[in-house]
Amino acid sequence: MRKFVLAIDSFKGSLTSIEAEVAAREGILRVYPRAETLCIPIADGGEGMLDALSTLGGQEIHLRVQGPLNDQVEARYLITADGQTAYIEMASASGLTLVPENLRNPLQTTTRGTGELMRDALDRGCRRLVIGLGGSATNDGGMGMLSALGIRFLDRQGKELEGRGMDMTATVRIDTSLAHPALKTARCTAACDVRNPFDGPQGAAFIFAPQKGATPDDVQLLDQGLHHLAQLYRQTTGIDIATLPGAGAAGGLGGALAAFLHADLRPGISLLLEANGFQDKIKGADLIITGEGRADRQTLMGKVPAGVLNESRQTGIPVVLIAGQIADEEELHAAGFYHVCATTPKDMPLRVAMQKHTAQENIRQAMEQLLKNWNK
Repeated sequence: MRKFVLAIDSFKGSLTSIEAEVAAREGILRVYPRAETLCIPIADGGEGMLDALSTLGGQEIHLRVQGPLNDQVEARYLITADGQTAYIEMASASGLTLVPENLRNPLQTTTRGTGELMRDALDRGCRRLVIGLGGSATNDGGMGMLSALGIRFLDRQGKELEGRGMDMTATVRIDTSLAHPALKTARCTAACDVRNPFDGPQGAAFIFAPQKGATPDDVQLLDQGLHHLAQLYRQTTGIDIATLPGAGAAGGLGGALAAFLHADLRPGISLLLEANGFQDKIKGADLIITGEGRADRQTLMGKVPAGVLNESRQTGIPVVLIAGQIADEEELHAAGFYHVCATTPKDMPLRVAMQKHTAQENIRQAMEQLLKNWNK
């Protein structure tokens, strides 16, 4: 009996990861009706990470926390069945989608709500935190998150600062005496799909803050704050995160986690595949099918299909890449994909191909044709 494993990212604007995988599975069964098919929901560490981990079971915790602004938001996180690991999606508490477009300003936003989720998990006995860093509204260098965990940021007058982006330059001292005691023993891993440093031309402010509502003047101020904060973090913890790859993720939250929680910054897809037992599930598989809405050379820069390919290299199992549109096909083949397949017919208008039912049927037909040719 044939065995196929599906680990397909969402086709943005058309299909969720699960919907794309179900369509691919239906195409497979048209050719191999008795085949074993395993679907692994996929996300890259940003929004959707918790949904992709729903197959793990465990307990979903809902909590009112401070949103990116001063309002309260309903956030959630997942505790595994053994009660030891908490999976936290920072976008749930501090995400850009929680801020109306006309109010987006990373000088004013905070990661405090993410810290409140972390504190709740530690209070419940979790000693491993896995935090997805995608989709943030923030550029506070992790101050808000650390404040929620009892770490105090003080200005020249000794007044405690709130932990917004604008507070970075005003900080002159960091007091860790009231830090949550579990921080000394907790292990932290951050799902981090960018490699940007904390500050500087390629840092959090210059590269990402404009997408969160920052003006050019705001970007300059935020970068100065990050540079200043990196020095204070080094003085406080002995850890230099200024040039650490990934420290600039989520407006510097990656760097704060590395400095104060000794977090390991890892690609989100790698973490998710590990959590879902990918290596065990692919044993004995004939093919692994991965994909995304559009595949090109950027796919190889840490996106989901590249992560699936990297996790599969040592097995010798062929990895097929499907996508609505394909470019740079030679580079994708050279990277190691066994076969690269565009699901959208060349003469089909994009607006038609993006329709949900059409995208699903295109995947079914592409998988059916691919496997018929593979079987020859």
